Amino acid sequence: MLLRGALLMLQALQLARALDLPAGSCAFEENTCGFDSVFAFLPWILNEEGHYIYVDTSFAKQGEKAVLLSSDLQAEEWSCLRLVYQITASSESLSNPSKLSLFARFEHESFDRLLWSTKEASDSWLIASLDLQNSPKKFKILIEGVLGQENTASIALFEIKMTTGYCIECDFEENHLCGFVNRWNPNVNWFVGGGNIRNSPSILPHDHTFKSELGHYMYVDSIYVKHFQEVAQLISPMTTVPMSGCLSFYYQLQQGNDNVFSLYTRDVTGLYEEIWKMSSPGNTAWALAEVEFSAPYPMEAIFEVAFNGPKGGYVALDDISFSPVHCQNQTELPFSVVEASCNFEENFCNFYQDKEGLGWSRVKVKPNMYRAGDHTTGVGSYLLANTKFTSQPGYIGRLYGPSLPGNLQYCLSFYYAIYGFLKMSDTLAVYIFEENHVVQEKIWSVLESPRGIWMQAEITFKKPMPTKVVFMSLCKSFWDCGLVALDDITIQLGSCWSPERPPPPPGECTFEQDECAFTQERRNRSSWHRRRGETPTSYTGPKGDHTTGVGYYMYIEASNMVYGQKARLLSKPLRGVTGKHCLTFFYHMYGAGTGLLSVYLKKEHDREESLLWRRRGEQSISWLRVLIEYRCERQHQIIFEAIRGLSIRSDIAIDDIKFQAGPCAEIEDTTQQSSGYSEDLNEIEY
Repeated sequence: MLLRGALLMLQALQLARALDLPAGSCAFEENTCGFDSVFAFLPWILNEEGHYIYVDTSFAKQGEKAVLLSSDLQAEEWSCLRLVYQITASSESLSNPSKLSLFARFEHESFDRLLWSTKEASDSWLIASLDLQNSPKKFKILIEGVLGQENTASIALFEIKMTTGYCIECDFEENHLCGFVNRWNPNVNWFVGGGNIRNSPSILPHDHTFKSELGHYMYVDSIYVKHFQEVAQLISPMTTVPMSGCLSFYYQLQQGNDNVFSLYTRDVTGLYEEIWKMSSPGNTAWALAEVEFSAPYPMEAIFEVAFNGPKGGYVALDDISFSPVHCQNQTELPFSVVEASCNFEENFCNFYQDKEGLGWSRVKVKPNMYRAGDHTTGVGSYLLANTKFTSQPGYIGRLYGPSLPGNLQYCLSFYYAIYGFLKMSDTLAVYIFEENHVVQEKIWSVLESPRGIWMQAEITFKKPMPTKVVFMSLCKSFWDCGLVALDDITIQLGSCWSPERPPPPPGECTFEQDECAFTQERRNRSSWHRRRGETPTSYTGPKGDHTTGVGYYMYIEASNMVYGQKARLLSKPLRGVTGKHCLTFFYHMYGAGTGLLSVYLKKEHDREESLLWRRRGEQSISWLRVLIEYRCERQHQIIFEAIRGLSIRSDIAIDDIKFQAGPCAEIEDTTQQSSGYSEDLNEIEY
């Protein structure tokens, strides 16, 4: 009877907790709390005994998809979304394992934004923590599970919880400990304290949150230390969006002279940085620590205790919180990467040259056989170092970027093109200068690359002192000088190669990996083809792709087609939404016999297609950018149609397609790009 009463009380508590869950949350006790399976895919099954929903291969085929969609949500304040999940698999060495992904579907956007994805299988429940920045836009949470190619596979969701606040915050009162994890050490570890638990020889305190035995906190005890400098680490969830401000927490120490209590940050590359250390001897009262915390790219906070021996006492931790306001009224402004980037359409932005000579000029040229247009739009401006006219062997032209704060990791990206040099190595180099311009370090230089093609370079660097990026063009001798072009310099925080960098939105396609979500109306020799490098026929087609210079693009091979033959590339179905859409892409139409390139809109259930944009005949030897505005409130597709021209010199190519919500002019403003090809801007309503 007593056991039955305890079970009834537990069920009542669980039901109350389910009823109290905030919007966007569900414990899956008796129902799915407004989360619905999308009819076009597999249904998520509610376990008969409650506690979780799942999809598995007992009723579904390998590779099938299940999609769960929330009701309308709004995050007017910063929120944390936590997902407790499990992926099980019969084998660990699979080429195509099960996958769980989480998306945000914002109103007025045709595509879902990927927030998080994993293929990690586990025998236990795992926690994913995702920060959601405040936004006035309504949105839905979409959870997608794809079963892997194995005989027995399952994906289960135990709980979804969306709460106001930051994921790095925690009072340790919930079972999942806010996603904080202990790095296992055989001798010293962080444990949950409080709640009438007395499993340590040390006299442990009441918690700070409730100031009673009922509350919980984390602690680490030295009683089992066997070696000098035994270390225990408590690791926070990884931040998922940039944040900067004051991280505060309460701590308590006993016999602090025999332990070292520190706080570190660690990025996805494993780089540690100490941001706080307990300096004064500890006492048995809860003390407040406030630490400047900056995570411009994904980082973990690591609370570390190092003991010198078994008499180091204990360290307790509670009530970790974060504020976007800097500690102690500091007014330091966060670094803006926009200030360190430039496409040179209007001016030099924040870049400048030294007083020794103007090695770099801002130019705008009409593309021809010997000179491509700029990289941004194909008809805009870029920087050119013309070493031919210096007549100074060994001449150096320096272009300085703005000052970059120290102790941050940067990804520098830019496009360059080289013309005329006999020996290409070191004709363009990138240096890092410290503020005093005394210490310099070369971090990149040209070795060899195709001539006359815009090539992308990406460089990751981090320095402890404030630095400047300097581009240097060099003429080695009077007999070996040429042209160096530079465009679209961007600075981003974080590593260029980080696996944690967010993938491109589903509305973007560079064709680097595959054809994305595009399909062919028919697939044969006369279809669109994915290619890198030059096209086979001379005097037609691009020399390289637009994205990196050595990547992939889509094109039609005119020698495989007859005059007037069509090739059609179709987007996946796009959701119809209110407001304007902006479609941008780059196209290449070079060749004496070039035919026709058109973009159509096809609405669901309509037989007819609507023309959005068209170009006929040879346009340029460069990649040219197009911006197209249109409205469509019904599900629709975008179709790229190329028609072969009079001769085999009529290859047509496209690259870097992007669908975005909102007017094209607004997107141009936010990316600081000039609409240098305004004659291609269309606005069409349907």
